[in-house]
Amino acid sequence: MATSFLKTTPNVFHRHQNHLAFFADSTCIRTSVPVSRKRRSRSFPVVSVSAKPVETSLVKSVPSSKNTGIPIMVNACTGKMGKAVINAAEAAGLHVVPVSFGCEEESGQTFEIGGRDFLVHGPSDRESVLASALEKYPNLIVVDYTVPNAVNGNAELYCKVGVPFVMGTTGGDRNLLHKTVEDSKNYAVISPQMGKQVVAFLAAMEIMAEQFPGAFSGYSLQVLESHQASKVDASGTAKAVISCFNKLGVSFDMDQIKLIRDPKQQLEMVGVPEEHLSGHAFHMYHLSSPDDTVSFEFQHNVCGRSIYAEGTVDAVLFLAKKIEEKDDKRLYNMIDVLREGNMR
Repeated sequence: MATSFLKTTPNVFHRHQNHLAFFADSTCIRTSVPVSRKRRSRSFPVVSVSAKPVETSLVKSVPSSKNTGIPIMVNACTGKMGKAVINAAEAAGLHVVPVSFGCEEESGQTFEIGGRDFLVHGPSDRESVLASALEKYPNLIVVDYTVPNAVNGNAELYCKVGVPFVMGTTGGDRNLLHKTVEDSKNYAVISPQMGKQVVAFLAAMEIMAEQFPGAFSGYSLQVLESHQASKVDASGTAKAVISCFNKLGVSFDMDQIKLIRDPKQQLEMVGVPEEHLSGHAFHMYHLSSPDDTVSFEFQHNVCGRSIYAEGTVDAVLFLAKKIEEKDDKRLYNMIDVLREGNMR
């Protein structure tokens, strides 16, 4: 039986230190043979595709001199993702309208974000507020980073009022979410993962799964994912990767995912930088052959949120283009955005 990588390698996320390839957007991809000093005597090959933590921040960027004129409404603007999207959108020259949806406790309050005031509205007056915003800004696109239990209700509202939207919030009934958009003929980009580089990795996994079904039959899989303590559900990205492994012949149930939410474990076992305990996404997938002579590891680590905010801005620009072209297709995901090839 394969030995648990959690026991044999307590700091699984820090094992790869060399062979880094840096790209222009600060993403660094590491390809290596991760043999630690402790494990040099092991004779079986280990192949790894991994990513060093992508350091991101919420420091406000210098606004672009080119204003696209696209108005966006960022719902849950007081949240960490909402703030990150506002910063990225303003830096890209988008016009962020000064209204947002929030929880009942925030209703009627004004919050300063990035030097601007945003009026937050509670659940009771969402429809009238959204209709008024659309009337004032006819080309309005909504960005949603609210909470899982609001996903379907918000989508139904956006479709009812006729406002295109980018849904980055995870959770909810995803089949119902897609059906709501398709039935309404509203334009939308829906993706639980907005990080462009991570989406590209997922696309590569999908291609491998489609072209080589059963290639890993008999292999065992262990999955570890670490996120900030406030994230209660399992990562949608991890679930998507696991689905690919299932197609490749690996038997693994979603409830077997090892969720790390304890800050002490994140620091000591996972190796999350202390300053990013409140915002990170570390994933590791470990495959072992039936006789434990071959193993594969896939790892991608992200610190901060701006990688998702930048991808969200690309999704907004993509959706605005599709609306302008009156494209027959109405429902898109981030792979569609990547295929367009016009990312900044």
